[in-house]
Amino acid sequence: MVKEKLSPNLSSKLVRSDFWFHDGNIVVIAGGAAFKVHRGQLERHSEVFSDLFSIPQPNDQELVDGCGYVELQDCPSDVFYFLSALYDGLYFKKSRSSDFPVIAAVLRLSSKYLVEHLRQRCLSRLDADWPSTLTGWDERERRSTDENGRYVPRDHCAHPILVIELALDMNLPSILPAALYDLSRYGPSKIMTGTISPHTAFERLVNQLHNTPLLLERPVRLSRDLLCRTLRGREATQRYMAAFIARELHCRCPAEECLNRTDGETPSRPCHESFYFIMLNILRSVGGIACGRDADPLYTLIQATEMLTRTDFSDGQRQCGLKLCSVCKADFAEATSKARDEVWSLLPQWFGFIEGDKPTSLLDLD
Repeated sequence: MVKEKLSPNLSSKLVRSDFWFHDGNIVVIAGGAAFKVHRGQLERHSEVFSDLFSIPQPNDQELVDGCGYVELQDCPSDVFYFLSALYDGLYFKKSRSSDFPVIAAVLRLSSKYLVEHLRQRCLSRLDADWPSTLTGWDERERRSTDENGRYVPRDHCAHPILVIELALDMNLPSILPAALYDLSRYGPSKIMTGTISPHTAFERLVNQLHNTPLLLERPVRLSRDLLCRTLRGREATQRYMAAFIARELHCRCPAEECLNRTDGETPSRPCHESFYFIMLNILRSVGGIACGRDADPLYTLIQATEMLTRTDFSDGQRQCGLKLCSVCKADFAEATSKARDEVWSLLPQWFGFIEGDKPTSLLDLD
């Protein structure tokens, strides 16, 4: 609301940000931080600000740097990012985890002050990082793999606990399954440890300008309800892979039209041996030995499919590919594709979400 008189105590404690235009005509105050901006810029994008500024003010209203002021009940860092987006736009050249504080802040305030174009831009970015489709997830995983083949998701996407917190605060259920699945791929101890809410660019800026100490980073952990959901979901992914191995690989029958079915005394032996080899490698993967991603069936099933075309296996003398016939290859590729679709469709169920269900909020335990 627009104050009629600025209290002396508040005035003396204001921290002037570098977001301070000399020709500005309104001062925005949030949590002790002050931003001198332009009424017209705020009114142009937000009917809420337009209505706020239309309230008549007394002639003797105290001024701040020669301007009237409005005090917002918002985090100063959120206001900084929100004003930056209004003035400079909101652009992301590529996916980076360091963008998340900006996205979260702008989403919160663009939703509150009804700035729809900024809100939609934030939602679009969140949907790209935490998609609701398997195709979107696969694209996200490709972006998270660098040119050397290293999987570095935290370089590109924020820690999933921070995303879960935002999704619950802003009622964004569509991004929860992907975020919980991402989190479930950590080991149980890392899931329970949680993460920290990093310092924002605004907090570091204030620290540099005014030589004030940075506050301690805020720990964020899952509530008991969400912790149970995550661990149960993790168990469900492992059970699914065990069932897939038993159903699709252990003593798997070759395809009806297997091209090796008429070979010698042991029909389809090359295909039987190839399926056994794939099974051993999947067991190695889900055991966490190969990549440490033992609760990631979507990745494991891709690995199984890729084995069908790899030629870097050894038969003891030379490198070679699996000796599956083309019919059995196609048959198994279809089975893994259907399994990946099924995994994706089961994520809400695995993490305990049913229609109308809403999890409890995250708890900051410290």
